[in-house]
Amino acid sequence: MKKTVLITDLDNTLFDWFSIWYASNSAMFEKVYEITGLSREVILPEVKKIHQEHGTAEYAFLLQKLPSLLELYGSEEAINQALDSAIYAFRSARKKYLYLYPSVEETLKILQDSGVLIIAYTESKSYYTSYRLKKLGLDNYIDYLYSPPDHDLPEELGNGTSFDFIRTEARFTPEGETKPNPQLLLDIIDSVGASIEECVYIGDSEMKDIDMAQRAGVTDVFAKYGTAHFDSNAEGYDLLREVTHWTDTDVEREKSIKDNYHQIPPKYTVLRFSELLELFDFQKFKGCNE
Repeated sequence: MKKTVLITDLDNTLFDWFSIWYASNSAMFEKVYEITGLSREVILPEVKKIHQEHGTAEYAFLLQKLPSLLELYGSEEAINQALDSAIYAFRSARKKYLYLYPSVEETLKILQDSGVLIIAYTESKSYYTSYRLKKLGLDNYIDYLYSPPDHDLPEELGNGTSFDFIRTEARFTPEGETKPNPQLLLDIIDSVGASIEECVYIGDSEMKDIDMAQRAGVTDVFAKYGTAHFDSNAEGYDLLREVTHWTDTDVEREKSIKDNYHQIPPKYTVLRFSELLELFDFQKFKGCNE
């Protein structure tokens, strides 16, 4: 099957987002408990509230905003100084676990050398997505990055998408529009001048990624390898549930997605990213105007 455009999810498709999140946050929280003497019963509910305020479980300025820490230390600067080792623990664990799945980079290079248009589409906010994209070297291969706009960032950081990408052009998805909205995927395809028939979409969520692609009429590939953490890290998911950014509205939205999921099996399922090369005849993207 001839394809000239690859549209890929990022988290748990090109890299193990969940392991990165759990390792870095659990390391940080354990240090916070140790240094402050405060319990998880005090800290984690405050964490959840901050995450909900900013619409992400990755809020990078979390410790400085926690009421219990502000009461204990008096200022954001004092928190930074007192909890420097907790911040270091977070960054060290993140660095340790921030790597691509096997065969991802090699496959992307082959696709790039073949002239394939490579698009990334994620629901993670732009600042955090852009950071991982740059650190992992994915900006060497990805032509377009579509992600939601950021929450408000500290003034000194400026625009969260101002990373010096080598190749990637960062674009925002519409505010409030999320997977599995098939129109969003169709709009992405239209915006790059591609046709549905020449695109293939890969992602790790059957209810969101695969359902969306199928409803849009795009060839779908289920990245089953990206779901392994569901069975191997129950403790991690317990922590994520405790500090989730999901509001009651988000929970209802997820319930609606589950209720409307049409449960058609994926067209293709892969256990390794490189299997894409065996499934499709990837060729140079020319665009509708060429």
